[in-house]
Amino acid sequence: MRPVAAAVSLAVAVSLALAGCTSNDSLATAYNSSNATGNYVSPDGTTKTIAPADRGSAVTFSGATDAGGRVSSVDYAGKVVVLNFWYASCPPCRLEAPDLEKLNQKYSAKGVVFLGVNVEDTAPTALSFEKSHGISYPSILDADEGAVRLAFHGKISPNAVPTTLIIDEKGRVAARFSGLITSPSLVGTIIEATMAEGS
Repeated sequence: MRPVAAAVSLAVAVSLALAGCTSNDSLATAYNSSNATGNYVSPDGTTKTIAPADRGSAVTFSGATDAGGRVSSVDYAGKVVVLNFWYASCPPCRLEAPDLEKLNQKYSAKGVVFLGVNVEDTAPTALSFEKSHGISYPSILDADEGAVRLAFHGKISPNAVPTTLIIDEKGRVAARFSGLITSPSLVGTIIEATMAEGS
């Protein structure tokens, strides 16, 4: 258990260290100072944006949610969607969950849809995680078939867990955050830039 405890302690320390970095965020500043309509890769290699002309076709997906319903990309036509791939025992998923919920609270009021894609758990495990971390948006259960992950294969696929994708109003991948979100303000900046494309 000692290696696990050490890993958890390190993750908590990283989380606390990053907590103060969201107001004066160098990645958000770098993104804003570049051509926001062009391709952007963050200096740490975890963030990639795709210019509208380079996004290709829309990605279609569907699946059953942990709450017992069904959702489809068709349901979100004309909306910006934030799609987070996660599972309950994933340490960085736990660390970024509060930031994602804060972003959800801010941007869902502006019409942005937040949706999880759980890649490993059953519904009770996913729901328990969401309750304990205060997550108010549903997740597609993708453990058995991996259909949602497969839908993004060959596009900008989720290449790590967690991965967060921003989908534009035409259903195309506009950005990918691979691994732990260390810059919630950059996520917000890119959400806003993606929203502005449709105005």
